[in-house]
Amino acid sequence: MTCDVKGGASVWGDGIQSGICGQRAHRGELSRESVHWGRCTTKGVASRAGTPLSCLPAHLAELGKPRRSCYTLPGYDFAYGLYLHGDDGGVPEAIGHWHSMKPKPPSPREMQRDYKAMNRGALKAGYVTAREFNLYRQWKDIRCNEDDESRFKRAPPKVPPDMTYGMLARPSTPFFDLLQHRYKEVWMEQQRAIVVAQQVDKKKVTAKRKVYETRTSLLRKQPPPVKLDSLWHMPHFQKV
Repeated sequence: MTCDVKGGASVWGDGIQSGICGQRAHRGELSRESVHWGRCTTKGVASRAGTPLSCLPAHLAELGKPRRSCYTLPGYDFAYGLYLHGDDGGVPEAIGHWHSMKPKPPSPREMQRDYKAMNRGALKAGYVTAREFNLYRQWKDIRCNEDDESRFKRAPPKVPPDMTYGMLARPSTPFFDLLQHRYKEVWMEQQRAIVVAQQVDKKKVTAKRKVYETRTSLLRKQPPPVKLDSLWHMPHFQKV
């Protein structure tokens, strides 16, 4: 495995020979004299390392130490993310004078055509056909006003000033009324008042109702006098 360093960049090639060279260098079989820039040799085995011991493959763990799988954090003066340089002067500049944003004038925009006004004018001028209408629109182009376009400006909603938007909060539960059975008493009073009102209505209805008397009802109230027959007497006692 050759490691050719060209201009600060390492290009790894043959993997077998580099692995052998790296492992033996970690075990101490290779001396510093046998490892030189561009070539390492040991026991008749020649291979290109392309880098000294300090430039050996990083995937090989150190002797007697576990493989490192973490990265060192930068120092305390390192700023993560985008660093913004304060060039506004800071607090003294803000206290000294206030930079206010100047209002930008609205860009002029082309208003829509007022077809109602143009059609009304064409009818008043005596035009009837579609071609005459088109010619009238080309001759007299009427645009909508900015105030007419906004319905909110023409008719703002009539809302009281103390109105609360959204859903109102639920009132608190009246625990004292529940414990004193206040709702039961109120309901019973309402039922009594309803019964009394119904009785009064019935009395009024019966008073207003007219009773029609018939012959039968009159005869029942005042029966005709019954003519009583005299008692029977014997003929020879009638003159007595």
